[in-house]
Amino acid sequence: IGIMFMMIIIWKSFINKNINLFSLNTISSIEWLQNSPPAEHSYSELPILSIF
Repeated sequence: IGIMFMMIIIWKSFINKNINLFSLNTISSIEWLQNSPPAEHSYSELPILSIF
């Protein structure tokens, strides 16, 4: 019964032409509006390494 249910779900997913509500490639995504890399993820100066 489980395999048959899974086959029905897969079959319906191939038949339906629904619009994706949560698309990853949206133009309004915040990641596309930021510079690369964002200022908060980069250093303005190189960090100093010290050996103790």
